[in-house]
Amino acid sequence: MGHIANDSAKLLGRVRRIKGQVEGIERALGHQTDCAEVLRQIAAVRGAINGLMAKVVEEHIEMHVAHPDITDPATRAQGARELIEVIRTYLK
Repeated sequence: MGHIANDSAKLLGRVRRIKGQVEGIERALGHQTDCAEVLRQIAAVRGAINGLMAKVVEEHIEMHVAHPDITDPATRAQGARELIEVIRTYLK
């Protein structure tokens, strides 16, 4: 996905924030933080991961399925198959 390189700084920023959130969960568990707070932190990480996934899926659709320069039906179908495979895995 070479097109992701165009937006890599923003995506990497998201990943770094998620990493920080996960590290916060690790610290909270190590310090026996109240379970409600840990649950809130886990929910925040899940939301951040879902946002990251949505952004990358959106870019995949724009570049590999719906891009007007894609005139070959096989290329478009391949982009759709890749997306379907990933979404099936994600929803398990």
